[in-house]
Amino acid sequence: MSLGINTTGSFYNNYKTDTATDSAGKLEETLNSDLSKATEEELMDVCKDFEAYFIEQMFKAMQKMVPESEENVSASTKQLKDYYKEQMTQSYAEQASEEGSFGIAQVLYEQMKRNYGLE
Repeated sequence: MSLGINTTGSFYNNYKTDTATDSAGKLEETLNSDLSKATEEELMDVCKDFEAYFIEQMFKAMQKMVPESEENVSASTKQLKDYYKEQMTQSYAEQASEEGSFGIAQVLYEQMKRNYGLE
């Protein structure tokens, strides 16, 4: 079985729809769950997931501010480019969250510890 450009473009369309709803849905499900019995490590993981999602959305908003180039590229090439750009954005957001560059997760963690009486 070979993968052609059209097949890959189709894969990207399915992926884009699935990941956009999956990442937000999983985060919402986690945040709506009862975290009062969570360990400190689980609580920090939830905070980092939220921070990564927030940073990803911020990066995507910034990317929209950059004008698109007027290159003549095929639709499938644009889809692949968009796919890899989205993967890169997610990776940067996760890495920034893990490094604590923004500090959002730490602030959320401290507040959630106080709210759940884990101090």
